[in-house]
Amino acid sequence: MRTRVRALVSALPLALCVLVAACDESLSTLAGPTPNLQPTLSSIQRDIFNTTDSSGRVFCTSCHSDAGGRNPSGGLNLRGEVAHGQLVGVASRGKPGAIRVIAGDPENSYLIHKIEGRADIVGGRMPRGSGPFLTQGQTLVIKRWIELGARND
Repeated sequence: MRTRVRALVSALPLALCVLVAACDESLSTLAGPTPNLQPTLSSIQRDIFNTTDSSGRVFCTSCHSDAGGRNPSGGLNLRGEVAHGQLVGVASRGKPGAIRVIAGDPENSYLIHKIEGRADIVGGRMPRGSGPFLTQGQTLVIKRWIELGARND
């Protein structure tokens, strides 16, 4: 019982931070390998979608772009100038009825389900392969962007 209470108390500041708009700067400190990450699409684009992992693979745009004339995986192009139009309010090609990003609703946004590897996804957790996957802090910042309306900023 004490362990549960201790866990709840330690999680409370993070939960409150997610709920309060003025807490965005604190969220960015949770982002681990991407300390400059902010809940804006331009920051997510720069610090996650286009980021290279330790093996030299670009996290998202190595598969999800039309670079070199290829077809983006799952029909999702995350190249900067088209990413917003490909994400927000757009149905997933892989899972009927799922919307990639629902502005204001991260819990029902399929992008979050894919990033977290939830049981309801079609295919594998993103980024593809055995990881490294996004940190909890990075995922929280993406959720915050969605909560704030998933603006094209």
